[in-house]
Amino acid sequence: MNDPLADRVPLLSVILPASNEEALIGACLGAVLATDWSAPFEVVVVANGCRDRTVSVARAMASDFAARGCALRVLDLAAGGKLGALNAGDAAARADVRVYLDADVILGRRVLPELHAALDAAAPRYASGTVRIPRPETLASRAYARIYTQVPFMTHGVPGCGLFATNAAGRARWGDWPDIISDDTFVRLNFAPGERHEVAAAYDWPLVEGWSNLVRVRRRQDIGVREVAKLYPELMRNDDKPAFPIRRKIALALRDPLGFAVYAGVALLVRLTPGQAADWSRGR
Repeated sequence: MNDPLADRVPLLSVILPASNEEALIGACLGAVLATDWSAPFEVVVVANGCRDRTVSVARAMASDFAARGCALRVLDLAAGGKLGALNAGDAAARADVRVYLDADVILGRRVLPELHAALDAAAPRYASGTVRIPRPETLASRAYARIYTQVPFMTHGVPGCGLFATNAAGRARWGDWPDIISDDTFVRLNFAPGERHEVAAAYDWPLVEGWSNLVRVRRRQDIGVREVAKLYPELMRNDDKPAFPIRRKIALALRDPLGFAVYAGVALLVRLTPGQAADWSRGR
C-alpha cells in the first residue's frame, strides 16, 4: 500500500514493539486508529520473533490508517527482544515526537494529541497519559490492584506504565537503547521530575492475572530497577518516588486487609526468592 505520508513528515510517531501479540494487537491499533486528532501521524509496529499472526493482523489494518491520512508500517524482525525492536522502531520513525507503546495498552481518544501538545517544545521533555487499570479477572490481581493504585509510585509523578513519549531534545539524551530489562525506568530517569509531564487523557494498562504472574512480573520489575541503578547511578538523582511510610501502610492494611495481604505477600515472596528475570513479557 502507498504511504499516505510519503511527501509529508508526520507530527508524531508511535513505536509499538510486539512479540506474539496476535490476541492484543488489533485492539491496541484500533484504539490508536480511533484517535480524535486530524493531524498526520504514523505507527511503526515492530514485530520481533513472532510465531503467530501478529504481522498479518497488523498489516491488515494499514488501509484503515491510510484512509484517515496516517501511515501504518509493520517491520517483521526474525529475532525477538524488545530492545532490538525499539532500536529498529526508532530507526524507522520519522517524527520528532516519539510515543513508545506496549501492545496491551488501550489509548483514550485524546492521548496522542495531548502528548504532542505537551512535547511541542525545544527543551527536553517526557510525557505520558493518566494510567487506568481495568478491573482484573482474578481475585489475586483485583486485590493487588486495589493497593498498587495507591502506592506512592502510582499516585505521584508520571509512572509511564506501558506508555511514554519524548520530544527530539529528550530522545537525544541517549543513543541506541541499552540491553537492559526496564526500558521504561531507564527513560523516565533520564528526565528530571520537572521535565516530566502527565496529560489528562487516560489510557488502560492491565495488570497481569493471577498470583504466580504477579510474583514473576514484580520480580522482573525489581530486578530491572536495580539494574538501572547499578549501570546508570547518575540517573538516580532523578528518582522522585516518595517514601511509603509505615503509617500509610497500616492505614491501607486496616482499610483493605485482603488487598494489603496480597500486595505485601507478593513483595515479600519476591524479596525472599529474587531469582532471575526470564524475559520482557508481562505474563499474560
